[in-house]
Amino acid sequence: MMDLRSIELALPGAEQAHRWMIDVWGCADAGRIGETWYLRGSGSHPYLMALADHADRFVRSTTFVCSPDRLEQVAQAAAAHGLAAAPCTASDPGGGSGIVVELAEGEILRFLTGAQTVAPIAGHARASRRVMPVKLTHVVFNAADAEASGTLAEQVLGFTVSDRTRGMVFVRCNTSHHSTAFARSGFSSLNHVAFEMDDLDAVMRGIGNMRDHGFATAWGPGRHGPGDNVYAYYIAPFGPVIEYSTAVEKVPDDYRAGAPDDWTWPERRIDQWGISDKDLNALRVAEETFRFRREWASAPVPLSSGV
Repeated sequence: MMDLRSIELALPGAEQAHRWMIDVWGCADAGRIGETWYLRGSGSHPYLMALADHADRFVRSTTFVCSPDRLEQVAQAAAAHGLAAAPCTASDPGGGSGIVVELAEGEILRFLTGAQTVAPIAGHARASRRVMPVKLTHVVFNAADAEASGTLAEQVLGFTVSDRTRGMVFVRCNTSHHSTAFARSGFSSLNHVAFEMDDLDAVMRGIGNMRDHGFATAWGPGRHGPGDNVYAYYIAPFGPVIEYSTAVEKVPDDYRAGAPDDWTWPERRIDQWGISDKDLNALRVAEETFRFRREWASAPVPLSSGV
């Protein structure tokens, strides 16, 4: 079992960013520990995004929850590939213990077992015109070598490549078409964070609410080819690209990974619907904002003991 849970960011003005994510984006407050603020959705994960106050902007980690067996497999494979890794005990809401691993291009992934869930909560009332995400659906990274990153995710993390396009290598850790992907960007950083919404109507109402607050889409609404999910991308005022998304395709174990030529569109169209343009320049700047930084020293990870 493996599931994407949360992303942890460092940035200046974390408290103000936390407030914007509640008041405008629609998340719920999940508390504060020290100088780190937490945000949750309506689902059972204790938080989806952590915002730590820091002078610099960078990704601290992306967190997956998993079974002890999967944790052991990742730990063994990381050691075999010589990747920087260390045991960890989470001090975030939900707790848990496990390992943190640095992939070849600096991506910091944390794998926890024993993390607690929480009772789901009601979203915002429809009359409020606001929406609340349920959970994270995927976190996408920019990569200098997306093919190598996808291969490493398969070999070390036990993930599976679902599809390849001219722009991305899509990777899954469960039956959802992708929980992460590696964009063929020529550099390494956070590409975007996607929040799962209840349904298409919630995505569209979210677009309306963002427009009420003076925020236009950077791309969307639309429907992707790989994953078949509906999307609306925004550039948050504190830097990252964030997405309202829904209904990522569920795929069977024998799903055939597509190749770039399987995902082509008519001229001037870049998704199934073809009704919106993409602000390539603004997105490019935002996608370079959050790089990766390792804040821990590599240390031996105990094996065959539940880690």
